Amino acid sequence: MTETLAQALSRVGDPVQLLRNVDYPAFTFPVHPEFSNWRSESRSWNETVALMDQSHHMTQLFLTGEDVVEVLSGIAVNTFSNFRPGVAKQLISVDHDGHVIGDGILFHLNHATAQGERIVLIGHHVLIDWVRFHAERAAADGRDIAYRLEGNSNMREGDPTFYRYELQGPRAHDVLEKLLGGPVPEVRFFHIADFGFRLPDGGTTTVQGLRHGMAGQPGFEFFGPYAEGETVRQALLEAGAEFGIVRIGSKAYSVTPLESGWVPTPFPAIFSDDPLFAAYREWLPLARAGSIGGSLNGPVDDFLLTPYDLGLGRSVNFDHDFIGKEALQRIAESPARRKVTLIWNAADVASVVESQLTPGAPAKYLEWPKARYGFYQFDDVHQDGRRVGVSTDAGYVAYDQLYLSLASVDVDVPEGAQVELLWGEEPNSSKGNVEAHAQVRIRATVAPAPYHDYARTTYRDL
Repeated sequence: MTETLAQALSRVGDPVQLLRNVDYPAFTFPVHPEFSNWRSESRSWNETVALMDQSHHMTQLFLTGEDVVEVLSGIAVNTFSNFRPGVAKQLISVDHDGHVIGDGILFHLNHATAQGERIVLIGHHVLIDWVRFHAERAAADGRDIAYRLEGNSNMREGDPTFYRYELQGPRAHDVLEKLLGGPVPEVRFFHIADFGFRLPDGGTTTVQGLRHGMAGQPGFEFFGPYAEGETVRQALLEAGAEFGIVRIGSKAYSVTPLESGWVPTPFPAIFSDDPLFAAYREWLPLARAGSIGGSLNGPVDDFLLTPYDLGLGRSVNFDHDFIGKEALQRIAESPARRKVTLIWNAADVASVVESQLTPGAPAKYLEWPKARYGFYQFDDVHQDGRRVGVSTDAGYVAYDQLYLSLASVDVDVPEGAQVELLWGEEPNSSKGNVEAHAQVRIRATVAPAPYHDYARTTYRDL
């Protein structure tokens, strides 16, 4: 019998200790790790143009029924007044206290799938599971809503519904002009348009494109029926050859959030005593609950973040009733934290590596290019002996030759401030990917998020 999260909590007691020590499988992208080398690949979206294959690593939830928007509206901070075919949004759910459960990209497709679906939610399973739970409850109450769950290619047999390719970089529009045989149409951020691609054999095909990007650079996310994916990929590669197009493997792709400023897996606020969340924990298998990695080791409230803490405040809209609305209205008046980038001190990073080569207890092994070793990575950030925030996703950005992490810090910690990040666990957890190690301090400098000025300013306005 599958153990639920509720059953596991009754066995262990504390959610933090449960998830710190659970042997959760490593999150992998089921795409070729490197086509050349991850250092060169991860420079390409800043220097030429990158082609990223997103067809296989994301979970998709296809939704149908007259009541889909009504159900989603009740559990999302986003407005649905502008939701129509050709529009997408970063869907965000919070608990009753305004803490984030998860986020994902919700598409309202221009063209229905073969099964007649027009609305699809894409991303990590965390938010998707929360939506599934509410969809099932709504359907049981007689509302018109149904879903089709499509796991990633590690979890699913057969082909996905869509191919998905990200084309990004300063030469992305040059590639598109060649494919289109003319200028690239203006498409607003997070809007979907149809593109008529010219194929190598002289034919054409219609491709849907979302004006959006994983690395905060110019470009689109193109998608269509999976059977057409290889033809479209070859067309993109041939058109991009003269502009230096680079195929991106899973290693380089994993660091894109560090440049776009998106925290991929905030800790889900699903542990309150509210009866709704108690029912959800009874519904949710432990195998889908994730794991915690990092130095933060305290009460579960220390792990909870609001949309404002994560730089998602622009998506919050109070034009409708939703779970957490009253709490967010209070928080919006004076957010306690803000999202930043931490630039790790080079000498301290080098000392972590050196500790693997010298006698004595080493520091926690630091992976390159991505350092996250828990599904939810949470490391303590201190300044002058007091905790001022948490560091989450971390890794090496080859273009800048910097080790960076995305963090949420108190609003009174300015850019340029010096802080310390605690790296490694004390005590060491029993997760299989955690070796015996000593906790160390890494100095860091507070910088804006996204780190690059283009991603922070111009990107959304094109």
